[in-house]
Amino acid sequence: MLANYHTHTIRCHHAEGTEREYIESAIAQGLQILGFSDHTPQPFPEGFRSSIRMDMSEREDYTSTLVKLREEYKDRIQILIGYEVEYSKKYFPTLLKLLKEYPLDYLIQGQHHAPNEVDGFYAGFETDSEEDLNCYVDTTIEGMETGCFLYLAHPDLIHYTGDDVTYKKHISRLIDASIDLQIPLEINGLGFREGRHYPCDRFFSLASKKGASFIFGCDAHHPNHVMKPEAIPGLPEFLAKHHIEIGDNILPLKPL
Repeated sequence: MLANYHTHTIRCHHAEGTEREYIESAIAQGLQILGFSDHTPQPFPEGFRSSIRMDMSEREDYTSTLVKLREEYKDRIQILIGYEVEYSKKYFPTLLKLLKEYPLDYLIQGQHHAPNEVDGFYAGFETDSEEDLNCYVDTTIEGMETGCFLYLAHPDLIHYTGDDVTYKKHISRLIDASIDLQIPLEINGLGFREGRHYPCDRFFSLASKKGASFIFGCDAHHPNHVMKPEAIPGLPEFLAKHHIEIGDNILPLKPL
């Protein structure tokens, strides 16, 4: 593994460490590419404030900090500037215009809410509602179809506790879309390290059998989280069980 595209900063209000510390950790791990993808600000209605993402006013500092570090470290590692984006039909067109105002190398799609954070639900909470599952899948596929995203982060974040038949019916649509659109699905390091409900067997067993492509994302919220899969106890066995190989983990960038 030579690249990681899923790295956060303190601006999201739930990560620790400086950008420099993440970079030094990546170099120590032998990475050649480190992409920063903090939770994107959103053009939400006035008065609505998210506690899990940076504000619009922080875009300039986020970008300028990484531009300076990219130049400083250019002979040791390639630094990329990106965002983890919460797609929604309501806000995405405006968001895309705002993000393009500053240097930007890539976007990854991280669908935490459906259909959006203001009007919808958080997908990581347990639910046995087929309506919620369907909404999550529909929203995620719609985002993938924009062609703007490098890959889909934690694709199994939806915490559906209902029956396998219903789960497979809807999740199969998401996996099939990822294959048709050639969008890799992320094995999420944070979820595995912390023993969360994702990455989960029933998702990756199905995705592997269908022939999806995969990528590993550290989802680093602390410099120590920048690590290769083999450094995470139990993850190599999980990958082997589902016949998933990571390889160099390098993806061609998608210009917006």
